[in-house]
Amino acid sequence: MSSPGPEPDSGAESLSSDEKEVTPSCTEESGSGLGSAEEHPEGEASSDSGSSSSSEEESEQEEKESPPVCNDSGGNCLAPCEHCRNGNDQTEQVTPRRLAGGQFMVQLDTEGSYQCSITGLIFEVTAAARVTYSLLSWSKYARLVQEPWIVGGPLFDVRCSSSGALSSLHFPHCLCLRDHGAGVTFKVLHIKGGAAALEPSAEFSGSHVRWAVSSLSPVGPLIRSPEPLRYHGAVILYKALDQHPSLTFWVYLATNNESFIKDIKKAVQHSNKKFLKIDKPAACQKLLQEGKKYRLICEPQAEITPEEIEFVDGSLLKLKSYFEVYLETPDDITLSLLEQDSDETVWKAKLRERDWIHSEQNKNEQKRSTAGVKKRKPALSILEEEGLQSKKQKTGGAAEGMGAKSLTDQQLLVIAKLLDRRWREIAIECLQMEMKDIEDIRAMEEEVILQKFLVLRKWRDREQGNGTAEALQSCLGDKATFEILQALQGFSAPS
Repeated sequence: MSSPGPEPDSGAESLSSDEKEVTPSCTEESGSGLGSAEEHPEGEASSDSGSSSSSEEESEQEEKESPPVCNDSGGNCLAPCEHCRNGNDQTEQVTPRRLAGGQFMVQLDTEGSYQCSITGLIFEVTAAARVTYSLLSWSKYARLVQEPWIVGGPLFDVRCSSSGALSSLHFPHCLCLRDHGAGVTFKVLHIKGGAAALEPSAEFSGSHVRWAVSSLSPVGPLIRSPEPLRYHGAVILYKALDQHPSLTFWVYLATNNESFIKDIKKAVQHSNKKFLKIDKPAACQKLLQEGKKYRLICEPQAEITPEEIEFVDGSLLKLKSYFEVYLETPDDITLSLLEQDSDETVWKAKLRERDWIHSEQNKNEQKRSTAGVKKRKPALSILEEEGLQSKKQKTGGAAEGMGAKSLTDQQLLVIAKLLDRRWREIAIECLQMEMKDIEDIRAMEEEVILQKFLVLRKWRDREQGNGTAEALQSCLGDKATFEILQALQGFSAPS
């Protein structure tokens, strides 16, 4: 990967210190060449069990991928720009396995460079490794990004099974850098434990930013430019589902940044209305520029609110701007996005009734075909425990009869060993523990692993016979690491 221009300054920079969810005692790290950074204990080595698990979303439904269409799970959205051809021809494309909580996992069998076919993230490994990763929301860390720095691409949480095997990451960016290569500076926001810093990137191309891995925790590219930047854009469509014959659409104008697009999906899912995503080619055919205004038109004429939107990179904003399109009479329609000043067409799509009718029918069929399965609660056969179970556990197991059995002390100890340093946060958020309970346990027991175990046992006993592997996995949600998921699935596997 060649860099259009040298880094004007290679030292890492300190960031904001008033972030609510991450308390950044910001560190300044000096780096040169490939942007190496001093290793911090908070950053942990490249391992699944030692790094922070920050996956944010519920499980993603797999969608059909047909680039450059953006799919719901953060599919490949790179626009076909003649100035930004992907220069990673030597990288091997790999399709990741989807895990719970919107996580992805790839098993890389040998040294080399590999590109995720869904997110565009590139891994450089020096040996065989299993890499687990997920897209995060920039809005959670908005207070850490200060001017003149702006978001340059998706934010990832990456973990690796083999310490030191993951040497570099190449983050896809959403900018068109033609005529701007010599003036821009990329850095990487690196959030480690209670601190955050900007680390220098090794180099950048028209599609990616390369970063030499110092440690693994949430990381993503930021950019600084003396001139206005142009973005590869995407238009994301959702149709409201209701019994009224009229049509209502939400039309989002986004940067081609998969963290941004995932935020949009989350916002729609948490709306009071029900929506169906309409799959149309999403990539804008003309670059978007911050500060310019864009308007949406519909044929036949429809009510569109607002009349125009001023484009900004909304990655850091929790509320994303959108057009609402309303038609009293259902009909096939054509939507066009125009640049206000030039009246040039930026994006255009024909929406036909079958685009949503068939999708709704298919969803209803899927619900009917799986309804019986959902009603049946699968029984979990727990592995035989070495030694005697406590009297309480035996009583709990008997009370459940033929149903799933509560986790044993031995199994809870296995999970306790797999919980990372964020276990107290997980206990409060996922297991509904009180801070007082945790402090009482810590006062009683000095060994951290046993503290985790006692918290898990308190959760199990509180569940009164429903402290099963399935229930714990449901409680942990996207906070469960790959190893924890494997262990819980092993405990629930039929014997």
